[in-house]
Amino acid sequence: MSGAEESIARQDVESLLAARGELGVEYESALVESFTERVERAVAERSEQAAREINRRRRADDSARIRQFALGVVSLVVGVPITIVPIVAPDDPSLAGVVVAWLGIVGVNVAHARSIRPRSSGPAVR
Repeated sequence: MSGAEESIARQDVESLLAARGELGVEYESALVESFTERVERAVAERSEQAAREINRRRRADDSARIRQFALGVVSLVVGVPITIVPIVAPDDPSLAGVVVAWLGIVGVNVAHARSIRPRSSGPAVR
């Protein structure tokens, strides 16, 4: 076994106990120390993997929040002229056009927000 694939199995513990029985108490300390080092390496590797995964998720969440904020700001910047122009226009102030434009802006923001929301971690449906 090597690297992240190394794990401690029940068979490893049984082998340690069998070796202790064959070699006697004079080698007990060395056997226990060797086994302890393997356990510590396995725990450290799992901890590092978990930390990397947490950091990756945190960076992805931060990036998604920044994109969502930017989309909201751009939506407002685009929405203001879309709202002002029809209202200020002298001939036909069309409220329907403003409502449709804002519904489109809201729709885009909602769709983006739903796409970045974390998925539920419930059981998979097959």
